Amino acid sequence: MTDAQSISDHWGTGDVFAEIMNAMRSTGIDPETVTIEQLAPVDHFHARGFPATVELADALPIAAGQHLVDIGCGIGGPARYLAKRFECKVDGLDITAPFVEAGNQLSKLVGMQDDVKIEHGDGQRLPYLDETFDGGYAQHVTMNVPDRSSFFGEAFRVLKPGAFFALTEHGLGEVGEPYHPVPWSEDGSGAYLMRPSDTGAALDRSGFTDIKITDTGEKYLQGYLRAIDLAEKGEAPEFGVHILLGKLAPQIVRNAARNIEENRTHPVQIICRKPA
Repeated sequence: MTDAQSISDHWGTGDVFAEIMNAMRSTGIDPETVTIEQLAPVDHFHARGFPATVELADALPIAAGQHLVDIGCGIGGPARYLAKRFECKVDGLDITAPFVEAGNQLSKLVGMQDDVKIEHGDGQRLPYLDETFDGGYAQHVTMNVPDRSSFFGEAFRVLKPGAFFALTEHGLGEVGEPYHPVPWSEDGSGAYLMRPSDTGAALDRSGFTDIKITDTGEKYLQGYLRAIDLAEKGEAPEFGVHILLGKLAPQIVRNAARNIEENRTHPVQIICRKPA
């Protein structure tokens, strides 16, 4: 099995769309009238979920009518949110085929199939022409990227001069290896964490400038601790990302928190720009 296939299989196999639809019905959400707000607990499939997407969106210089690229878009929640909020269009790409199918089905379900288009592919080899997009982003994707130079180089290539590029990730901390399982790996296979300073250096080598690295560790830690507290009280929401994380979800969340507390991982948000 190739590394790309194993990473894809880690994130999702089978009929992901059917799983989400079944969960929606079981929690009383009507698929005929569902909104992107109702989908938010499950379709922002990255650390801290929807709040992290909003926080990143608040920091980005997105204008109406722009064309963005979401590299590693999952099932498309962030792309749909940005497209609606900023009245722009978003092309998404993901390595996990069941996510691509589910993402396009969900966009159709909420009437956004003309604004958000998702296709199957690898962020290290983007299927887009040079200088296509006004901005790009990757939320919690790079932990599974073995070749950051190719990934950032491809992002640089498809962005227009002056375009922004943003990413969020769990960087490698200063104290040992992370405990597993974590969201991006059950046992450490397919994981390629880098220290934030090294990620910044890789972006610089790819041609990006104005690189701003923001420590988000405390926010992510508090998000994980809240999830743990709700689960222990039996108050965790029925419709959430645990649907996609599977049976290891409780252990994954606990390890994610412990890794930050022990400085084994270092969550950051990075925003930079392709020179004009």
